[in-house]
Amino acid sequence: MHIRSELIGWGHYLPKKVVTNDDLSKIVDTNDEWISTRTGIKTRHIVEDELTSDLAYNAAKMALDRAGLSAEDLDLIIVSSVTPDNTTPSVATKIAGRLGVKVGTPAFDILAACSGFVYGLVQADNMIRLGQVKTALVIGAESLSKIVDWTDRNTCVLFGDGAGAAVLRACEGDGSKNDKGILATKIYADGTHYDYLKTNGGVSSTKTAGFVSMDGKEVFKFAIPALTQGAEVVAEMAGYKVSEIDWLIPHQANIRIISNVGEKLGLPEEKVIVAVDHHGNTSAASIPLALSENLESGKIKKGDLVILTAMGAGFTWGGAIIRL
Repeated sequence: MHIRSELIGWGHYLPKKVVTNDDLSKIVDTNDEWISTRTGIKTRHIVEDELTSDLAYNAAKMALDRAGLSAEDLDLIIVSSVTPDNTTPSVATKIAGRLGVKVGTPAFDILAACSGFVYGLVQADNMIRLGQVKTALVIGAESLSKIVDWTDRNTCVLFGDGAGAAVLRACEGDGSKNDKGILATKIYADGTHYDYLKTNGGVSSTKTAGFVSMDGKEVFKFAIPALTQGAEVVAEMAGYKVSEIDWLIPHQANIRIISNVGEKLGLPEEKVIVAVDHHGNTSAASIPLALSENLESGKIKKGDLVILTAMGAGFTWGGAIIRL
């Protein structure tokens, strides 16, 4: 018997307020053509009177509903976010309290920026395979609009708010590449790139959250090979060629990055999931948002073989291959 982590529930949530490129042109010196051609983004959702935990909670409720479970069935909650409600305690513990999980259920946050959901899947999968937990809830949730400088046209056009969630449950397999569930994962980091994508503030440095600052050229240069590596390595680990997968869900940062990664992997456009056009870059929420939306619509189906690949500040990056 071989224990795998099967994805049995999915959920997503977006704030009601939608901000178009034309809306942004009234705030900064930009226009729809400039944003669309460089990023592929047309709209993004922005929080008004909600917290990151609210976004996460709603995505979690949907995921539990799709899984047919209650909060009492959960043995673990992991939230990935760079925009928590409070510096401490974690968003995960707040979600645990709101959902009403069993007392003693472990809950913690991960800070790996745009790679956060993949990092969270790795932690949950490891704990499931070790037999420490049976059912886990992994959430990526962000209110990036709170750390965006709305006078900086190079960054404010990129980001959006939202949350995505997944419920994983232990299942039995034979250990072959034909098993359902998470087949392989791999994560990386290289702190020598720390300054290329970060906030210009922090608790111990400025006592403020700060705003996102980015060296776009360096991020772009690093992102394409990192995202490509994240996909290739997990495919090989699972015994597959990338060409054999049904779907690639890359971090939704920029359409140019997404397109380049698809090309380098030799995948046709129709196998690459794109959600950046209506979400913007939602950091840790981008992959679970795209996964949930496309499972809900029926585009991605149970039994499909999917690769998730992400890269974010730190730099962090990695991938996961899942048979749904």
